[in-house]
Amino acid sequence: MNANAKKPTRQKGLVDPRSITEFTVYVETGLLDFLLFKMPNTPRKNVKTMLSKHCVAVNGVPVSQFDYPLVKEDVVTISKNRIAKHNRKDLPIIYEDEDIIAINKPSGLLSVATDKEKGRTAYRLISDYVSMNSPKSRIYVVHRLDEDTSGVLIFAKSNKVRETLQNHWQEIVADRGYYAIVEGKMEPSEGTLKDYLDQNDLHLVYVTKNKAKGKLAITNYKQIAEKGPYTLLDVHIDSGRKNQIRVQLGHRGHYVIGDDKYGEPSNPLGRLGLHAYSLKFTNPYNGKQYHFTAEMPASFKALMFGKAPVKPAPKKEDSRDTRSQTRIKKGRARKPDYFGQSKKRGR
Repeated sequence: MNANAKKPTRQKGLVDPRSITEFTVYVETGLLDFLLFKMPNTPRKNVKTMLSKHCVAVNGVPVSQFDYPLVKEDVVTISKNRIAKHNRKDLPIIYEDEDIIAINKPSGLLSVATDKEKGRTAYRLISDYVSMNSPKSRIYVVHRLDEDTSGVLIFAKSNKVRETLQNHWQEIVADRGYYAIVEGKMEPSEGTLKDYLDQNDLHLVYVTKNKAKGKLAITNYKQIAEKGPYTLLDVHIDSGRKNQIRVQLGHRGHYVIGDDKYGEPSNPLGRLGLHAYSLKFTNPYNGKQYHFTAEMPASFKALMFGKAPVKPAPKKEDSRDTRSQTRIKKGRARKPDYFGQSKKRGR
């Protein structure tokens, strides 16, 4: 039996589907106009009341502003109950400017809302933070990390920046680096994995020999350390396929620890052993270059380099501020080496 069946159901933030109605946005418009279009039999006054009582959310974030801008693929939720809004403190923000916000997402936190989970997401956290300073501001999803993967995640502050980054993502990203802890000894200790990946009806990704059906995934890896039954890898991907690191390594018998989605490996950390530590890209909108890094989680270092047995790590282990690990253009910064120790980098 897959270990997912053993996971306890998370209660905080879950939404009863019977208490909400959801609509997907296909054309840019204002929130009030969208609601009036979707609910033609509801008086305008009643719709405004729903907004003022915080019974409407966009991508899981409660919104009361009637002219709030909606873009394609936004999901508007109408709830029978008030959707609480919270002030956020101690956010894991790496960097922020007029165009983007970069965070070090903790493991166990969804990037965006799902059918059941609306409140506890990275998008919600950053949206609440942005609205504290400017109620009319909003953020936009650029890319995502799996719920159990920690590390660098960015959001755009305008739809124009979001579209620019998304439309050119494969060309503008110069580096996507991950720390991965896998089962077994990697032989060879360094190499490149090339596979064609497809997805089944259960949305699980698998390796296929059908080149016409699958999409090419290229993953480069290098062994950093080996301890007992585990190997720590430095992984860089040339393609951005769903779950490609987990699937390609697992296909060769080296499952990422804690990955009960694609196998049943050991789980010494109480989380998935995958951390997105580096993201380097250029914003084609203004030519600005960014290089964000998020330090190796303490639990990874304890498992691979520590002497004491490792206990399951708390969910918020990665919530520290890592602004000193950001590199913009040619400025000096501090970047972790393979062993998680900071070292200065010149221009």
